[in-house]
Amino acid sequence: VSSKIVWDKVRKIFGSYSDTQNISFLNYNGQVISDAKEIGNVIGQTLSEISSESSYPNDFIAFKKCEEQKSVDFLPSYAEDYNSTFSYHELKDALRKSNPTSPGPDQIHNNMLKHLGESSLLTILLLFNRIWQERVFPLSWLKAIVVPIPKPGKDKQDPNNYRPIALTSCLSKLLERMVSARLMHVLERSKWFIPSQSGFRRRRGTIDNLLKLETAIREAFVRKKHLVSIFFDIEKAYDRTWRYGILKDLSDIGLKGNLPLFIKNFLQTRIFQIRIGNILSDNFNQQEGVPQGSVLSVLLFIIKINGIVSKLPAYVHSTLFVDDIQIHCAGDDMGFIQRQLQTAINNMTDWASKNGFIFSPQKTVCMHFCRRRGLHPDPDFQLNGSPIPIVQETKFLGIIFDTKLTFRSHIKHLKTKCIRTLNIMKVLSSTSWGADKVSLMRIYRSLVRSKLDYGVPVYGSAAMSTLKMLDSVHHQGLRIATGAFRTTPIPSLHVISGEPSLELRRHRLSLSYFYKIKSDESHPQHYKVINPIFGSLFSVRLSFTPSFGFRIGEILRYFEIEDFPVVSNVEDPPPWKETQLDFIDDFLHFFKPSTSDIVFQQHFYDHRQHYSDYIPIYTDGSKSDNHVGSAAVFPDFTIAEALHPFCSVYTSELYAIYLGLLKISTLNFKKAIIYTDSRSGINALRSAKHNTHPLVMQCLHLHHTLKKSKIKYCWIPGHVGIPGNERADKAAKSANASREAFVPLIDALQAVKLSQYRVWQRIWDGQSNNKLYKIQPSIKGFGNLTIRKHDVILTRLRVGHTFVTHRHLLHSDPAPICNGCNCILSVEHILCQCKNFYSQRQAHFGAHIIDLIDILGTNSGVNVFTFLKEVQFFKFI
Repeated sequence: VSSKIVWDKVRKIFGSYSDTQNISFLNYNGQVISDAKEIGNVIGQTLSEISSESSYPNDFIAFKKCEEQKSVDFLPSYAEDYNSTFSYHELKDALRKSNPTSPGPDQIHNNMLKHLGESSLLTILLLFNRIWQERVFPLSWLKAIVVPIPKPGKDKQDPNNYRPIALTSCLSKLLERMVSARLMHVLERSKWFIPSQSGFRRRRGTIDNLLKLETAIREAFVRKKHLVSIFFDIEKAYDRTWRYGILKDLSDIGLKGNLPLFIKNFLQTRIFQIRIGNILSDNFNQQEGVPQGSVLSVLLFIIKINGIVSKLPAYVHSTLFVDDIQIHCAGDDMGFIQRQLQTAINNMTDWASKNGFIFSPQKTVCMHFCRRRGLHPDPDFQLNGSPIPIVQETKFLGIIFDTKLTFRSHIKHLKTKCIRTLNIMKVLSSTSWGADKVSLMRIYRSLVRSKLDYGVPVYGSAAMSTLKMLDSVHHQGLRIATGAFRTTPIPSLHVISGEPSLELRRHRLSLSYFYKIKSDESHPQHYKVINPIFGSLFSVRLSFTPSFGFRIGEILRYFEIEDFPVVSNVEDPPPWKETQLDFIDDFLHFFKPSTSDIVFQQHFYDHRQHYSDYIPIYTDGSKSDNHVGSAAVFPDFTIAEALHPFCSVYTSELYAIYLGLLKISTLNFKKAIIYTDSRSGINALRSAKHNTHPLVMQCLHLHHTLKKSKIKYCWIPGHVGIPGNERADKAAKSANASREAFVPLIDALQAVKLSQYRVWQRIWDGQSNNKLYKIQPSIKGFGNLTIRKHDVILTRLRVGHTFVTHRHLLHSDPAPICNGCNCILSVEHILCQCKNFYSQRQAHFGAHIIDLIDILGTNSGVNVFTFLKEVQFFKFI
């Protein structure tokens, strides 16, 4: 959720509403326009002209007309499996991934579609398959309602300064999502995308491109070389995408039949109306460009832009995230770098001129990264006859890069942005009223911490003194959420809120990203991160920050983790392929806590009588402190293997099922039932298409290779005296043979999380004199109270820092003294020691109370608050 959405809701709570869709007037060609329909017509005409053929350069228009005379032939073909009819599970999967977006002109909402019954969904599926097979596209789906949103910081009177938000048919977007899944699978399976494209691809993201650039710069610095990078901006990239060019690319890919023909019909001329309040404009055409608001549009744009960096010189490297394009080159000689990059610019400009794209000379910038001493002339580049400006810093994919790669500007900007967002928490909270701690921590994590988390593997390489600028944001957010007093020690603040320091958080995020890359051998940064280069130079030149691969080594040592192998991802099955397995649910209707073992044993005996012709295979997994094992028990033998200690019991259960399937493939069983007492394992196999665990996918692939065997899966309750299950459990616990050591990514991330907690606990154990440590020696926190005032008071008492005991630190005053005892006033003194409150203490806590743990520990109750009220300290905590 964005901070803007939360602010809108907060303002509505306080009765303040703002209608961003109403535009009062426009200044168009020197004329003031205030009529709503005329405003819509002006904006609609402006948007229509941007996507018209006349917006292209004259040279491209001539080239375009010549090319479009050549027909693109998608010969009907039924041989390709991607042209098969859509299945019900594809429809359900697409519906599951659909967001509750605003409806289009037909007023059909996604929430309506999600609540339809099976018979209605089958009717929709029948409609979709008719559209697919008859190769037509409903004309009503070609129309959109466009809501103009003003661009931030731009003149709202100028019709060019509005971003169109197109509302299209949700039914159309549902079918597009199904088509997009098929098209993406075909492209990924054929490895058609260039490796540097990270936009909207599974297991890829912006951090991949950011890290590639940061690594190249770090390596250039340590070798005392220059690195020059150019960041391109394409004018109106989506609106001017050449539609015929997309079809030509699909033909060059080799697509035939229903899939490309659907896209051809999808890319027909679109009609849209501008909505200003409740008033609709006239109809306007979108002649070129990918359709606004459509699911398929981004993928089609990526297909069109894919070739833009296909002809770069050997020493020039690139990154793409949809239309965010960056190229860079490193070297000793600036003249060499300039020749290489200018050749790349010329090649890219030539490609763009033949595909309808125009680079913006004003927004395209160049940066010269260098740490060499002395004066070095900046390079001179030309883009379409205009010089590319040289800048000292620029924002790339949300991270501000500076020429020395200090990230100081980025961190200052990030701090400012986060402090503004903290105002939301201030509005929703107080020490005496407002949202509870859990709700405020959720807001902090989603709105503030998420901003701090983004780009950590990259900007986390900044100097520690620079990174510490963000600590004040983190601590302020935690104080607001918990209500802790301003003088609360930082270690106590971390523990009482359940949030580690930002340094530990950065280490965890970097390690998680490292194992994500390690689990994907096809990742373009895989070998750069696993086997980083120039280690000898980094070890000698200590003033240079090492690249990510070396920084990870330091974090692994700090977390005391010995590096381990991460199992590689398994290729996803085609979306059109059925993955339904055969399950037996004979035992699911029993409620285990209230069912005796004898009942289960008798029912299993009856079950086996019914399936006597099926060979039983019992599987089980086991996990203890330092041992993880899996076993599959056959009638005549048992297979048992030990797994890596980082593997979860869930992984061990899945691996046991995999062992059973693997052995079946060698024995050629005709019929078999695999029994498991893991409900999570059965559920994972039921929804295998939506599960990312590699063992689930491996079981699925292996199952489909056993076409001559009839395999069923059955959940049985564990530890109820079923002999086969008991044997499997014993074998898993004693397994010691290991075929290969591996850890799935999900378990690797959990191992990193647990390692972070161990380090945090070790740091906390060093705070033995801390007031909170005496009450809470573990970093595992207490529960919270629903009454905000009580929760804040209890937090401050546990931390030992309250208004009455520690406000003097804010004003440099002497410490407060207890009038009756003539000693320094403290929480412990008030609750446990002060002689003036002996009778009240006896009345509220009893005679057995001896220290703060009994009063403020896990079992703290309302007695604390009634005691404080009676001794008149309640209002001063």
